Amino acid sequence: MFKAILIDRSNTDYQAEVRNLREEELPDGDVTVRIVRSSLNYKDALAITGKGPVVRSFPMVPGIDLVGVVESSGDPAYAPGDQVLLNGWGIGETHWGGLAQRARVRGEWLIPLPAGLDDRQAMAVGTAGYTAMLCLMVLESNGLTPEDGEVLVTGSSGGVGSFAVSLLARRGYSVIAATGRPSEAGYLQRLGAGAIIDRAELSEPGRPLAKERWAAAIDSVGSHTLANVCAATRSEGLVAACGMAQGLDFPASVAPFILRGVRLLGVNSVTQPYIRRKTAWERLSRELHLAHLEDISQEIGLSEVIPAASKLLDGRIRGRIVVDVNN
Repeated sequence: MFKAILIDRSNTDYQAEVRNLREEELPDGDVTVRIVRSSLNYKDALAITGKGPVVRSFPMVPGIDLVGVVESSGDPAYAPGDQVLLNGWGIGETHWGGLAQRARVRGEWLIPLPAGLDDRQAMAVGTAGYTAMLCLMVLESNGLTPEDGEVLVTGSSGGVGSFAVSLLARRGYSVIAATGRPSEAGYLQRLGAGAIIDRAELSEPGRPLAKERWAAAIDSVGSHTLANVCAATRSEGLVAACGMAQGLDFPASVAPFILRGVRLLGVNSVTQPYIRRKTAWERLSRELHLAHLEDISQEIGLSEVIPAASKLLDGRIRGRIVVDVNN
């Protein structure tokens, strides 16, 4: 038996609860992992509360991140005792995920836990830090350097935003952090933000083109915010889009793209090829300011996840939530 958060739905009821499950109930896969830690992400909170169409089949164990130890393996790449981590690949949506003490997954979804990170650090980073690194990688692969000018980070008090600020600053970029919580100014400055703006400047309908302000941006918000970010990006600038906290819509015009040559770069964190996932995590282990993890993250037990999900959606939680699944 093992403990897990289980989401189920009947015709009239949507429910998430901590349950005791049998190992034979685990879904198909060639590697069984004893999970040590997971995390609570925005997508997990949508799944747990039922406020977004995240879960594709029921019953479902949520959790898009996990780190743990291989218990048994039919994949020659992994052996019992190996430390592994997993982000994405549909876990917590179409395949049972990480908010549990056990998981059975496909070996091709896993990567080895990078040297230099322990299990708590890996889940403090989680999908949020991994996504922020993918954004940095795509910006730099398109030519961005610190000499090009300031980089805007939206949703900067959230998980992706916090890591984006820290990673950019560590690489020598001048960072502008947009946040709706003025009380977090000190936190963002500790992460490396050089300037802080109110998210209200970006969250309402704006003009097709605005005054040129930043050389590049990492946006995890979407909707009007992303449209306004593009409208104020400098000529030949870059925008990495990776989230939809404000909405899936994109109420913009083509003006920034055809008049200024702005490039909008989509970042998918779910199904990246193995070598890119491994590269991103190895860079995180080397480049991340590990001392920031204590500021960025907090840890809770599995029994605390369900009430924390609503707080996360309400914007009442800063940074990352690590989940000790054995507590």
